[in-house]
Amino acid sequence: MAEFYEFFAGGGMARAGLGAGWTCLFANDFDHKKGLTYQANWGTGGELTVGDVKQVTAASLPGVADLVWGSFPCQDLSLAGGGAGLRGERSGTFYPFWNVIRALVADDRAPRLIALENVCGTLTSHGGKDFEAICQTFADAGYRCGALVINAALFLPQSRPRLFVVGVHADVNVDPALLAPGPIEPFHTRGLQSAVERLPAALRETMLWWNMPTPNRRNSTFASMIEENPTSVSWHTPAETQQLLAMMSPINLAKVNAAKRAGHRMVGGVYKRTRLNEKGVKVQRAEIRFDDMSGCLRTPAGGSSRQVIVVIDGAKVGSRLISARETARLMGLGDDYKLPRNYNEAYHLTGDGVAVPVVRHLAHHILEPLLGMAEAAERAAA
Repeated sequence: MAEFYEFFAGGGMARAGLGAGWTCLFANDFDHKKGLTYQANWGTGGELTVGDVKQVTAASLPGVADLVWGSFPCQDLSLAGGGAGLRGERSGTFYPFWNVIRALVADDRAPRLIALENVCGTLTSHGGKDFEAICQTFADAGYRCGALVINAALFLPQSRPRLFVVGVHADVNVDPALLAPGPIEPFHTRGLQSAVERLPAALRETMLWWNMPTPNRRNSTFASMIEENPTSVSWHTPAETQQLLAMMSPINLAKVNAAKRAGHRMVGGVYKRTRLNEKGVKVQRAEIRFDDMSGCLRTPAGGSSRQVIVVIDGAKVGSRLISARETARLMGLGDDYKLPRNYNEAYHLTGDGVAVPVVRHLAHHILEPLLGMAEAAERAAA
């Protein structure tokens, strides 16, 4: 049994992915509404502290954690953000988070592993300087680290590439089988390779290339995630569906017409985006995809970021907002996971989270072997 601290915990999706072999000693999130959902699903055992990470001290953390997990805010690092990067108010919480790590190291309670998760925009933010700052921070604290880009689409019907940086303390012996001599796709993307190549030579030499197997081919589909009778949203009226179709370009309407001829039910995901029309005028367009994949769930800062689904069965066309439960399913959460009753709160919770099966895969193939958990389990079973 391994023990961990969970920072920027949200609804506890990293905890769900780590699974029963892990014990959470401490969890923290700034959002009290997410905190209520965390407690609704994980109980009120006292490990959750709701409040600013700047107020967390090493003295307030119990025990010695094997792992510290941190899915720090992405807004300032994402392509949709303002480009503030690690200097931004939200993504800049990385530094007070790392102050806690630094205090744990000084207190002789350095975690053996540290795992960070964020958007892939981290690799290019400020010309790669933010990624360099993260890697340098690991090195300065006595950790070697390696990065992977994992797309949730390998496990779930949602396009959701995310950057994971896993650091291992210098005191931990690393099995050579967990390392590759160089980058291997799909987890070491060209973008990641370029980011590592931009690092200063001395820092680049400390970087690791984690050798993680690809998962089995997923068998879930976008259509399999859809609720027949959702309670959190209502189906659009025929007039509202027609209005949505009227916002589509000829290419997107052609996709709809092709789906009508498919001979089976088709589910498409729609996002509304501002585009230039043929006259160079900005107009709002409804763009649809029928590749059996959901678009990346995002926090609902406005109506355009809420995904609409279109269900086509022959000539019948229906549309509505994606339901709260559907967003949870697309993150790998079971139907027994308790969601907020408010739709926007539920969408915000899931859109801000980390995909559960991605965490499980990373834990099974990298984190647990580094801690010797697999060997311990085998000895216990013998």
